[in-house]
Amino acid sequence: MKKIIFIVLSLIFSMGMAAQNYKQVNNITYTGKSDAYSQERLKLDIFYPEDAKDVPVVIWFHGGGLEQGQKEIPQKLKRKRMVVVGANYRLLPKVTVKETLDDAAEAVAWVFKNIVKYGGDAKKIVVTGHSAGGYLAMLLCLNKSWLKHYDIDADSVWLYAPFSGQAITHYNVRKMQGIQPLQPTIDEFAPLYWVRPDCPPLVLICGDRELELYGRYDENQYLARMMKLVGHQHTYLYELDGHGHGGMVEPAFHILQTHIHQLLGEKVNP
Repeated sequence: MKKIIFIVLSLIFSMGMAAQNYKQVNNITYTGKSDAYSQERLKLDIFYPEDAKDVPVVIWFHGGGLEQGQKEIPQKLKRKRMVVVGANYRLLPKVTVKETLDDAAEAVAWVFKNIVKYGGDAKKIVVTGHSAGGYLAMLLCLNKSWLKHYDIDADSVWLYAPFSGQAITHYNVRKMQGIQPLQPTIDEFAPLYWVRPDCPPLVLICGDRELELYGRYDENQYLARMMKLVGHQHTYLYELDGHGHGGMVEPAFHILQTHIHQLLGEKVNP
């Protein structure tokens, strides 16, 4: 009898899973820039449930120190009843950080204006990414001018959730300025420079402070402290003990999904 019940439950589960059909489209050009490097690089991929309507949207910017890396749809974000967008951007030192940030802003703006065609809700957009991608997400959140250039209010983003992003000026930006990687600076390219009380929820996730890259947790801790001191009510900071800069990514997805469930008013699994 138990065996029969198990088989029936398995069939029901399989039928439910089969009903969730997902599709991926690749290499969509999101830019209006016409130069060869932009046309080659500024593309995005979209993974979405085919029967979706008004589901959350996660925009994922890849890491790689702003100098390397490729767009991706993280496996941990697939088949979660949401749209996932993996976006490329132009890389240093072929372009300046201003151009890279402009690319990231343009990608987010494209999603706002087009994602309904893939079942996404433009009122439920999450901007995230790892390392350099997290740094870009932070700056789009705190310095509203980047998205404003594309007629998007940075505060219309539902949630920002950078994974191990740099809160001071990025070390490869400093390298282009002739500054050594371990000489910290805070200028207009530092998220810390733009601390403000009125942005959307900001979820900062880092690895173990003793294992992270270049004191990354400590930067995020200071950013979180300053956000709270200026009056921001929804800054959250997580340290993933025992996980380094690369190893923190997998467990960080659970934290991201937990915050998405909370915003949706859904039950959160521990």
